Amino acid sequence: MKYFLWLLKAAIFFTLFAFALNNQQVAVVHWFFGVEWRTPMVIVVLTAFAAGCVLGVLTMLPSWWRHRRE
Repeated sequence: MKYFLWLLKAAIFFTLFAFALNNQQVAVVHWFFGVEWRTPMVIVVLTAFAAGCVLGVLTMLPSWWRHRRE
């Protein structure tokens, strides 16, 4: 089982690595008041993914704390 988990982690890593190599085009994110953010596409996608994960965990925290108190 331990080797299977290492193999799974390696597969996920190499998949994300290949994704990063294939998405190196410059993307422009337009913010408010004319502010622009120019960065590779992979950074934009991974930042959006990380922000979604953080937001999901933060919205679940109150229910986890409530469940833990009970």
